[in-house]
Amino acid sequence: MPQRVLIAGVTGVGKSTLGKRLSELWDLPYTNLDKLHWGPGWTERPTFREEALTLAASGQWITEWQYGSKGIRQVLAERADTLIWLNLPRRIALPRLYRRTFTRWLSGEEAYQGCRERAPWTAFTDENHIFRWEIKTHGNFRKAMPAQVMRYPHITFIELRTPSEVRRWLAGPVQGHPGDA
Repeated sequence: MPQRVLIAGVTGVGKSTLGKRLSELWDLPYTNLDKLHWGPGWTERPTFREEALTLAASGQWITEWQYGSKGIRQVLAERADTLIWLNLPRRIALPRLYRRTFTRWLSGEEAYQGCRERAPWTAFTDENHIFRWEIKTHGNFRKAMPAQVMRYPHITFIELRTPSEVRRWLAGPVQGHPGDA
């Protein structure tokens, strides 16, 4: 059974949802890396790096494969035994992101501690708006992932391309040996 699991993919593809589900199925602790990172007003928490490194050093975890610019992605990959890439097309990812963002924005629900979604129309002027982030980064994983697979040969790599593949994997292979995608 996996002990240290990474879930990769662009924003909106369901990394957190899958992480929570796998945590239940495999009885492994799930940590949302964005919750470690973001503090009030979308500012980086000063304890982020220390907490992320502590997570990586622990024996069992499930988390998202993020924050490469801060060196966290590399540290997590060196310790991981399994990487699940949610390689969903933009036609699925973007509508999911829109629904989640609009729902949070309309309800006033916090995304993370002290962080509320920005108004949708600010995507036209805010370079860091989550809608723009998805548009800028969607193709990055597709370009980079083959090299990452080669860079970390110790990791069991699982690519899921559609919501139905995710459901089938959760209903079948994940119950036995997760690498049988």
